[in-house]
Amino acid sequence: MPQHANPYFDDSYAVNSANLGPYGDAIIRELLPIIEKKFRGIGQGWARAVFGGSTGGWEALGQQVLYPDDINGAWVGCPDPIDFRAYGTVNIYRDTNALFREGPFMKVPLPEKRKTNGILDSTMEQENRFEAVLATHGRSGEQYDIWQAVFGPVGEDGYPKPIWDRRTGVIDKSVAEYWREHADLSYIMKRDWTTLGPKLTGKLHFAVGDMDTWYLNNAVHLTEAVLTDPKLFPPANATFDYGPLQPHCYMGVRLDAPSIERLNSFPALLWKITKHMEDTAPAGADVKSWKY
Repeated sequence: MPQHANPYFDDSYAVNSANLGPYGDAIIRELLPIIEKKFRGIGQGWARAVFGGSTGGWEALGQQVLYPDDINGAWVGCPDPIDFRAYGTVNIYRDTNALFREGPFMKVPLPEKRKTNGILDSTMEQENRFEAVLATHGRSGEQYDIWQAVFGPVGEDGYPKPIWDRRTGVIDKSVAEYWREHADLSYIMKRDWTTLGPKLTGKLHFAVGDMDTWYLNNAVHLTEAVLTDPKLFPPANATFDYGPLQPHCYMGVRLDAPSIERLNSFPALLWKITKHMEDTAPAGADVKSWKY
């Protein structure tokens, strides 16, 4: 995932519904044309697709949603949070604290990492303490700091503005609102479906383990509810694959499957992508010269 160099990542380069900031533009407008020129690519949106897992899964969906004319299909595996109502185990809009579930008489630590049998490996408090020990100002290089740098605004100190206080867990709702409008991909699709829908229908494909190690399946389920809403027009025709009892990195093939099955899965995906491009290519497009 592109990580924004904070001194240059001000509001003029913010992640929004039009782009992924300077790094997103660099990938789409500069890197891709170079690759396509070197390797004889067609250089048109219908002839491009993206695939990624984990952070690459978020980026694959982000590129498709935020550059809908430049990509013709996203295969999204075990993505980082694509709906911030399930930012791991935190709903950044509804919850007031990211470390604990608080009630009138007690508070319970929120889980952060689990095994596929549900046994807890670490809590949100432990992970946030760990990142705070590594570096201040969101510079740990670990997961929550990286997401914070990508999704959010820059604070007055020139560093990413924290989504929550590391010590207390109190969520900054102003930052949460910024995240919603600029980087919550599920929300952005729902908000902008009138214009995005015709460009995304049939292009979105998701796979995630239903016991994802970091609870990332929850955000995919919420996104599925958005994209399968019968009121959505045109229909998204998105596909969703949930691997029963599968951990993080499930992308359509069980992680405990025979190695030959796992090795063959990527070539099979490439043929699936190829057929999609052939089926959706504009009239007169070159769908033969590159098949050899």
